Amino acid sequence: MRMSRVLAPPRRNGRSGSAAGRRLRRTTVFGALLASVAVLVVPGTSAQAADTTVAVDFATAGGAPTYRASGTIYGMTENGSLPQEHFYKDIKWQFMRTGGAQLDNPGGWVAGKYDRRWNSTLAQYKRTKALGGTFVMLPHDLWGADGTTTPTFPGDNGDWTRFDAFYDRLLADVRAAGMTDIQWDIWNEPDCNLFWGSGQPQYLEMWKRAYQKIRAAIPGAVIVGASTCGRPTSSNTWWNTYLDYVKANRVEPNIYSWHDLPGDPVADSTSLKSKLSARSMTTSRPFQVNEYGNTNEQNPGRGGWYISRLERAGADGLRANWAGGANLHDFAAKLLTKTGSQYLPLGEWFLYRYYGSQTGSIVNFTPGTNTDGLATKDNGARNAKILLGSNGNTGNVTVNLDRLDTTSVVENGRGVGARQQVVGAWPFPAGVSSRGAGRPGGVAR
Repeated sequence: MRMSRVLAPPRRNGRSGSAAGRRLRRTTVFGALLASVAVLVVPGTSAQAADTTVAVDFATAGGAPTYRASGTIYGMTENGSLPQEHFYKDIKWQFMRTGGAQLDNPGGWVAGKYDRRWNSTLAQYKRTKALGGTFVMLPHDLWGADGTTTPTFPGDNGDWTRFDAFYDRLLADVRAAGMTDIQWDIWNEPDCNLFWGSGQPQYLEMWKRAYQKIRAAIPGAVIVGASTCGRPTSSNTWWNTYLDYVKANRVEPNIYSWHDLPGDPVADSTSLKSKLSARSMTTSRPFQVNEYGNTNEQNPGRGGWYISRLERAGADGLRANWAGGANLHDFAAKLLTKTGSQYLPLGEWFLYRYYGSQTGSIVNFTPGTNTDGLATKDNGARNAKILLGSNGNTGNVTVNLDRLDTTSVVENGRGVGARQQVVGAWPFPAGVSSRGAGRPGGVAR
């Protein structure tokens, strides 16, 4: 995505109700006191270089930002002490999803090494709560199915005794630790052999057993599923079977979840709602894309697009983590790097920090071709902000801004400054530039 020109309005005198003031209501320029546009650049091919237009209507305001796309799977050290607090607080981090994966190898209950994974899970839960986040626990990691080993799966050869003993211990530990406010993500990617190798019928029986045990021990527990690697598209028969089963057995999750690796949270949410409606199942339960962004998508431009699409879909999101071994439990899911013992932010961290700086009210944003964004205005803080992201398009983007006169960044019918931030595609060192228009009539390119 190439950055289009950002211009401040021409210097004029006039009140917002005057002819001069009304000219500020629809414009392709951005002149604003403490206003900024974060433009995220992604690599692309010439075939994707299509020009497009997006529009922001500052007069149509909704609720306050909740930063629902700012979550990670893993990324804390084993004991939960690092990375430092400001790396999380500055990005308004919301979710942690973990269960001690790859600690010991093989590890977990089936390998007789449950304690280390549990101790790490507990430590990371405590850190998550201290940071104000929501903790999503992964029992499959604690069992020992973490994608790096081939364990015995629950119910193999018709034997559920080890699984029942595992859940009895896990539930006792959770209650003893006071962790009744967690989300239970029963099993990760059960539709992929890497994490579940015993077929869907056995998985569904496992789901029902785990669900009923959790409900009996913690009646108000929040249960998440099915956390599939496959998206809930109209052609996904695995999801059809899952929904039919959970409805028939009254074991529906509180939150429906899947992975977009890649995917489009808006399209997938629409598809899942259609599946639910076709079965006369409620469509009001929350959605969670609890891994988003493939390895080649973890750059600021695509990250901005995922953030925008998750916000548009009203779905919570957790950034995928493609590290392994010790690195899985560090670096905040590749938002950070290290020089010696010193953490340093990578380019995408600055994207999330900008996202976290968007306050006030979310305003209406009309997306373009393979381009979406999130816009806010905060009249109390005297700012208006727009985050732009691209799904691989490298063409020019024109940003139309409607009704700037409804923001506090216009004074006496005039905008008095502009700023752009450009976050480079390749994230280290972070390519962040900021240029100000300085006065009406200035140009930032």
